[in-house]
Amino acid sequence: MQLPRPNPDLPHLADVVPSVLAAMEVPGFDAAIDLPSGIGSACVLLIDGLGADLLDRHAGDAPVLSGLRGRTLQVGFPSTTVASLAAVGTGCRSGAHGMVGYTFRLPGTGVVNPLRWRPHPWGDDLRDTLPPEAVQPMPTTFERAASAGIAVHVVSNAEFTGSGMTRAVLRGGRFIGVHGLGDLAASVRRVLSEGGFCYGYHGDLDLLGHLYGPGSTAWRMQLRQVDRLVESVVTGLPTGALLAVVADHGMVEVDPDAAFDLDQCPPLFDGVEAVAGEARARYVYTTDGATPTVLAAWRESLGDMAWVATRDEAIEAGWFGPRVADDTRRRIGDIVVAARDSAAMVRRTAEPVESALRGQHGSLTDLEQRVPLLLAHT
Repeated sequence: MQLPRPNPDLPHLADVVPSVLAAMEVPGFDAAIDLPSGIGSACVLLIDGLGADLLDRHAGDAPVLSGLRGRTLQVGFPSTTVASLAAVGTGCRSGAHGMVGYTFRLPGTGVVNPLRWRPHPWGDDLRDTLPPEAVQPMPTTFERAASAGIAVHVVSNAEFTGSGMTRAVLRGGRFIGVHGLGDLAASVRRVLSEGGFCYGYHGDLDLLGHLYGPGSTAWRMQLRQVDRLVESVVTGLPTGALLAVVADHGMVEVDPDAAFDLDQCPPLFDGVEAVAGEARARYVYTTDGATPTVLAAWRESLGDMAWVATRDEAIEAGWFGPRVADDTRRRIGDIVVAARDSAAMVRRTAEPVESALRGQHGSLTDLEQRVPLLLAHT
């Protein structure tokens, strides 16, 4: 099976924050993306789920965003919020930062959900027994910038204050918890007027894409609100400020006829200790010596619905970036499964809520991988 490889001509989402900080002339950061010089303050605003193809197809609903449209970025594997926020926060690909999925297995702990910092599919909060700073120990870009003397702020939903995910990949800046679009816009404008760097996050576009499908009426109405959010920030940019709008992934609307329910196929679990990931990007952890048999079973059952590779094959194909740390390797499944086209590998018994979502992401298609880089500068 020919596995897809990252596009060498596209910069990575992980390059954005280091490039912005380099444009601000913060010591220790290099620019992989050309940005304007003379930047005194900057914000990287991440709109969860805003794929490049989706923005281009619905440009009429987002005239401000479309007017800022510039380069296209790729987000790497898996194309999911955990891995992409870690890429933003560390400046590294998933193979280096180790936050390798919506769920993944940590040796000695089991399968965890980093967004909730709990065992998957259920369990108690793990922050006391599994410190986020130990799971992702490398210094964040925010910590490095703050150490260099830059004022750093993280502007995101108030509910994420002190969360496991925030502590793991977004630590190092002063956290400003917000409660709505107006709050987010006002906080970003205030931080930019005071100087320094901030990261902002908005997640409702992704939520509505999951529930109703990307491009649905509800999704388009939310895109219009996001456009007004960005307009509110752009019109208030002080002199020498930069706004960089990015996304963590795109999204695919799943074809119901191409939704394969893993839980209805017991032979796929023979020789398997755990299955993690999400509907379009699965990790399969096998018992000792069972990988070849399990690999054959998954390839036969899924056929053309997915790329099914061993861990080493996926790493060699560059899915996790040029460097894969030893700790990361142990978190990646013995077998890695990435959905093709509009297919999904759901688990309606073990994951009933996630399996019912119309919009999904995580895999290697352009719809999921490609996100826009939108720049405004004064």
